[in-house]
Amino acid sequence: MLFPTLEFGIFFLIVFTVGWGLRALPEPRKYFLVGASYLFYGWWDWRFTALLFATTLINYLGGLALGSLARPGLRKLVVGITVAVDLGVLAFFKYYGFFLTSLDTLLTTLGLHRDLPFMEIILPIGISFFTFQGISYVVDVYRGHVAAERSLLDVMLFKSFFPQLVAGPIVRAADFIPQLHAPARLTREHVAVGTVLVLTGLAKKMVIANYLATDLVDPIFFDPTAVGALDLLIGIYGYAVQIYCDFSGYSDIAIGVAALLGYRFRENFDQPYRAASLQDFWRRWHISLSSWLRDYLYIPLGGSRYGEAKTYRNLFLTMFLGGVWHGAAWTFVFWGSFHGAMLGIERFVKSKLDELAPPNADEEGPLTRLGNFAQHVVGVIWTFHFVCFAWIFFRADSFGTARDYLKGLGDWTGPHDHVTPFIVGLIVLGMLFQFTPRNLGRELAVTIRALPSPLLGLLLGAGIIAIWAVAPEGVAPFIYFQF
Repeated sequence: MLFPTLEFGIFFLIVFTVGWGLRALPEPRKYFLVGASYLFYGWWDWRFTALLFATTLINYLGGLALGSLARPGLRKLVVGITVAVDLGVLAFFKYYGFFLTSLDTLLTTLGLHRDLPFMEIILPIGISFFTFQGISYVVDVYRGHVAAERSLLDVMLFKSFFPQLVAGPIVRAADFIPQLHAPARLTREHVAVGTVLVLTGLAKKMVIANYLATDLVDPIFFDPTAVGALDLLIGIYGYAVQIYCDFSGYSDIAIGVAALLGYRFRENFDQPYRAASLQDFWRRWHISLSSWLRDYLYIPLGGSRYGEAKTYRNLFLTMFLGGVWHGAAWTFVFWGSFHGAMLGIERFVKSKLDELAPPNADEEGPLTRLGNFAQHVVGVIWTFHFVCFAWIFFRADSFGTARDYLKGLGDWTGPHDHVTPFIVGLIVLGMLFQFTPRNLGRELAVTIRALPSPLLGLLLGAGIIAIWAVAPEGVAPFIYFQF
């Protein structure tokens, strides 16, 4: 079930009406929301609801065991087993075929070909997201950051809540479960924020991302050799805007839908293309994943506590595994590894420049401010183009396609049928999202908060109809559903 569809609209109207009708009955309301979430997930393939429940039960039992054990050795064993089971399930469904295909290629190259046990495995939608969510819960209980939850129902709702189930944001137990213990309350702020986020998310996805995908990005990446350098250059800018509008649009809708049901999620994107460094980019892009990787991988590896060499190692390993998380393909491995290597290089260069800075470099003055501004602009432009270069490997279906894409950027004699004023206008519009005032959405929410409830509902409905009217035909899945 996709957000920008009539079936989801009907589904959500029912959930909204019944959910708030049960607001005085906390336990029945939770049962209803869990049932609605499992229906939402099972809409693709009902068989995977059993997998969702099984992994939830494992995390719940692991949390209970950690809450009752005092011996450090036993607690470490329990958290290790629970996390290993979570990762084992993820590895089987997501990487089994990739591993065997790579092994088969290696054995054939070495002249040791063997018949391997290949199986056709369907990847459950959202498995990466709810696996990381379950791991964070168990690890946080182990660390004492959150108490073990005694209610299986609350853990089920935490892990299956439909707005974030299939493509995030990755919600932490410490943020969400306490909200389940409080009385359900729908405020004007919830409704206003939800309305603004749902409408902006739908506009990003249904209009900007979908048009860029169908009219520019998909045909260009299908065969980069059939177009000229101008199409290829605009195509990668278009993909940078498409993936931002697609994924941040989904996150906006998810956070907005949760707000309309009375729950608060943290923001998942913070204008990432205005970042002046790669480090800053990863503080702004897919914040729930980058912060997860920081808290549950980078810091446990040692972070920056044990010298520069190990810091570079930890940065590389974190981004390498972040690339692997995104998909079972060598292009994703390269994408993550490249980001990890460049984060280390950026850190090294910055440390050397700081050493060479004059003693009075921090003093304010017109020339200093001008220099800082120029440095910031250069940083933004460089970071954006580095990210765009890496997106080529992220989007390409193979290294061969990526090679053809890069090679074609040197051929300015080829055709450029895909670059139109409309497409360029969409790219410019998508980039404008990066440089509007950061609190613009909150200000819009404050502005409409005073409207009567029927008028707010009318605004939401009219906005959805208007977006639907200008969007291209068909419903394109969200990019991050494949992860």
